[in-house]
Amino acid sequence: MSYFKNLITKFIIMMQQRPGLLAVFAFCSGVASYVLVERKESFSQIIAILLLVSWLWLIVDNWLRDKVEQRFGVTVSPNFMRFALQMVQQESLFFALPFFLAVTSWNHPQAIFTSLIILCAFISVVDPLYYKKLAKHSILFTVFHNFALFVVILVTLPILLNLTTSQSLEIALITAIIFTIPSLGNLMPNAKWWRFPLLVLLLGVLSAGLWQLRSWVPPAALRLTDITLSHQVDVEQRKPVGSIKHVDANSLHQQGLYTWTAVKAPRGLNEKVFHVWLLNNKEVDRIALNISGGREQGYRAWTHKVNFPANSVGKWQVHVVTESGQLIGLTKFTVTE
Repeated sequence: MSYFKNLITKFIIMMQQRPGLLAVFAFCSGVASYVLVERKESFSQIIAILLLVSWLWLIVDNWLRDKVEQRFGVTVSPNFMRFALQMVQQESLFFALPFFLAVTSWNHPQAIFTSLIILCAFISVVDPLYYKKLAKHSILFTVFHNFALFVVILVTLPILLNLTTSQSLEIALITAIIFTIPSLGNLMPNAKWWRFPLLVLLLGVLSAGLWQLRSWVPPAALRLTDITLSHQVDVEQRKPVGSIKHVDANSLHQQGLYTWTAVKAPRGLNEKVFHVWLLNNKEVDRIALNISGGREQGYRAWTHKVNFPANSVGKWQVHVVTESGQLIGLTKFTVTE
């Protein structure tokens, strides 16, 4: 028992004396987590469980401190708990970041969401910004804390529970709201009674607004490994014949176009996606496609569009989106006269 006691004490002292090691460890573990998810499903599940357990640990930190002191005789200071909170936030952000970097379309508003994760991850490893700027403002710190929780849930739920990206987004948003509500009382300890329900109402309105912007959130559990437009598909080989970026209107109306896609889902995810056709940035068609992930190169499937507007000349895009409207990827082509 004394051995474990000394080990825990040394770990606490080392982490408090060398906070820079935490930043390096968080970054390396984030990259390693992404690689493990790609290579070994069981390792990714273990990492996801550890992260969720660490968030649960933060919820019961006061109780945990008392138990550690009783069991090991180690007094864990509030400063160390704040340090532990920073560590969990760093791990969550750096764990999720590689997943979002891999799927973000940078010419889409998704870039704003992923850039926000990058900014938060940077703040979490720069102590002057984290402690002197962020931690001193209760509202900002609450938003930062729950954003980190929201992000990590988006990644871990599909890995652990085989949920769709739409289900994961709903649960992540609801969970973030639930964990924000207890913080409202701490933000206004001496406020009048009616301000708390007003803040809850405002929180609900804000969440509804965020749900309307759900297309800005990249689907971390899905990745478009390939998308090709062609006039033909080799059914036996399950691959397109040729690739089209420019097509004349006559050929388009006579032959139509196949949209061939390969969507990768790490855990054999069952998901409904849509091929959304846009002409000059206006939606003209939406074709459903059920996929089942698990193949290394991605699940290969296609849709065939034959009905085009009479005046189809212009710049076209085909977006691959989830049921909740999250963009997985896109391709562009031009129709000439």
